Amino acid sequence: MDIITQLQEQVNAIASIAFNTFGTLQRDAPPVQLSPNYPEPPANSNAAEDAASLADQPKLLSAELVKAAKQFDALVSALPLTEGGEEAQLKRIEELQGENDAIGQELQKQLEAAEKELKQVQELFGQATDNCLNLRKPD
Repeated sequence: MDIITQLQEQVNAIASIAFNTFGTLQRDAPPVQLSPNYPEPPANSNAAEDAASLADQPKLLSAELVKAAKQFDALVSALPLTEGGEEAQLKRIEELQGENDAIGQELQKQLEAAEKELKQVQELFGQATDNCLNLRKPD
């Protein structure tokens, strides 16, 4: 698998971890009274147990997120360095584009020649079938 695909997969993994982290925090957050005008939220019967487990969960999720980010950084550092800067890259792109255009023209010529040959073969086949049909004696 190439490095760009690995980077894309790592970005997807980071997004998934972040999504799950935010969802878990939202799901497990204790109720809070937003305003004195609203009634107090109902108390949870297992509040002490939940508070202990909830305290560890964000740490685990954030550690997983940091680990994924470090893996992404490692992949980025494995990318090859560009030589010569932006001008050299633009020059190389122009060269490759020129090669691509030349090959495209050559392929177009080959396609036209193949279509011409196909047309000739179809005409010859049509003539051959006409000749075969004309040679038969009517019943």
